Amino acid sequence: MPVAHTAFARNVLGPDRLLVPHQAFLLEPDPVRARATVRLLMGPILDRPDSPYVRNLRRLGFGSEDTAAGGSDRLVAAVVAWGDEAAVQCRVREHLDAGADHVLVHALAPGLPEAVDQLERLAPAVL
Repeated sequence: MPVAHTAFARNVLGPDRLLVPHQAFLLEPDPVRARATVRLLMGPILDRPDSPYVRNLRRLGFGSEDTAAGGSDRLVAAVVAWGDEAAVQCRVREHLDAGADHVLVHALAPGLPEAVDQLERLAPAVL
């Protein structure tokens, strides 16, 4: 979910509850390739307009134009952190600044070896 959801959740939970948002990420600096990869993964989720996930995105200010065709650039950028390690680190920091206690990072990769590679590359930036 976007950072705005973390701020919303912190407000609902209050200061004394554990909040650990999920942040999908992709270490891909090319915006065209990053967005294409994310859209392949998000498409099936966004194709269900009555799903709780899509309803929540609408509550956060994303319209049907954002959820169409695998997601608008704005939605893709809000939901998945992509770019280099510094860009992903920045997104993790935004969640922490919005009230998260920890952030669960999830590497978007075609397989386990690629996911482990991305996590190993990201670790020094977020530890």
